[in-house]
Amino acid sequence: MPKIVSPGELNEIAELIARHPDGIGLEALLRSVGNEISRRTLQRRLASLAALARIVTAGEGRALKYRLAPVAGEGDIVPALIPGQASGEIYVPLSPEGEDIKAYVRQPLHQRRPVSYDIRFLEAYRPNETFYLPAALRAQLHSLGRSPAEQSAAGTFARDIMNRLLIDLSWASSRLEGNTYTRLDTERLIEYGLAAEGKDGLETQMILNHKAAIEYLVREVDGVGVNTETILALHALLSDGLLRDPQAGGRVRKRAVEISGSVYLPIALPQRLDALLGIVLDMAGEIRDPFEQAFFLMAHLPYLQAFEDVNKRVSRLAANIPLIRCNLCPLSFIDVPEQAYIDAMIGVYELARIELLRDVFVWAYERSCQQYVAVRQQLIPPDLFRLRYRAELTEAVRSIVRGGRAASTAAMRAVIPATVAEGDRAKFVALLAEEFKNLHEGNAIRFRLRPLEFVAWNQESGKADKLEK
Repeated sequence: MPKIVSPGELNEIAELIARHPDGIGLEALLRSVGNEISRRTLQRRLASLAALARIVTAGEGRALKYRLAPVAGEGDIVPALIPGQASGEIYVPLSPEGEDIKAYVRQPLHQRRPVSYDIRFLEAYRPNETFYLPAALRAQLHSLGRSPAEQSAAGTFARDIMNRLLIDLSWASSRLEGNTYTRLDTERLIEYGLAAEGKDGLETQMILNHKAAIEYLVREVDGVGVNTETILALHALLSDGLLRDPQAGGRVRKRAVEISGSVYLPIALPQRLDALLGIVLDMAGEIRDPFEQAFFLMAHLPYLQAFEDVNKRVSRLAANIPLIRCNLCPLSFIDVPEQAYIDAMIGVYELARIELLRDVFVWAYERSCQQYVAVRQQLIPPDLFRLRYRAELTEAVRSIVRGGRAASTAAMRAVIPATVAEGDRAKFVALLAEEFKNLHEGNAIRFRLRPLEFVAWNQESGKADKLEK
């Protein structure tokens, strides 16, 4: 039985076939849709159209062609439903501007004016002067996204919820690309390495690629930024094993591409793409507000289409860079309606307008925050005193262990760094004593000590003897 797909997905293929009254073959259709869907996905959609009697086939094997089914009789012709006309469509709350954009992009392709990349869209933006997100909205997002780790080192909150984030973001972002893995399938794959039965291998690869890219963002947070190096790394990780040309991963594309379901034609010249990607990222890097920066990346990276494929996935994970670095709630895209996101991106492509994408972004972020509110409540509030003297604690612990000294009060007072304020020294010694009580070979790495160093120190005279009673 063919996989059930949305009317919009079927309409796009039917419209392509309608342009060829004499029929069109599978390979020609694949070239027409570009890299947006795989051969197997296209075959499933063709099977669905055939099952609905909307297309017929002629010929066999390589000579097989598809054409629209003829209309028989004199009855009323009922057009196929487009997304949005279907009863009970799941969407996001829309602003009046978002409604306008939605109405435009829901028109058939032949009623929309073909457009190419418009540099004025980028030129009109001035970092920290122009704002896609108004001040009141940014304040609302900051209030929603605040975490217990806001004063901690960059990436602390994302690390605290790492397991949940890996599953949520890998699943939700992949689902927006048509991936059929369920959240439970994704959890089993990420936690136990168990691929779901009956799924396309490319779907499994897509999930695992997201996992690798998210781990990179969180674990390498000090080296990650809104820059070309990071964006290329994200693309390499997200596109691994999914591109026709393996060398295209992590590189600006060298050939022209088209976007399925849109009349937007991206830039073809590689040299211009290179230059514009640098400009986009330089501008994004200047934006001080993390939410404005995140949204700018979500809009302009896909609009540029710097890569052969996987552009939107790169933009969704790139949008999380400023949020992770600022210890804000991440944007997981949980429950975002696929059609709403597609409409929003087409609005950017064809109209250079961001209002519908902004509606989706705000709703998606509120939903993400709701998902993590329980997680936030379970986290222990950070010890600000300990955070202030993290480096000094490390220095003191290392000094005692590597010096082979007993962890006595006198020894701890002797190794207090000069940067510890006089009024904080008694509390610092108490905290240092607590750290030694909890120190073992498994967590000694926190103080840049190798496990064997701790074992040697512990065995020299016994940890119990080293601690003052």
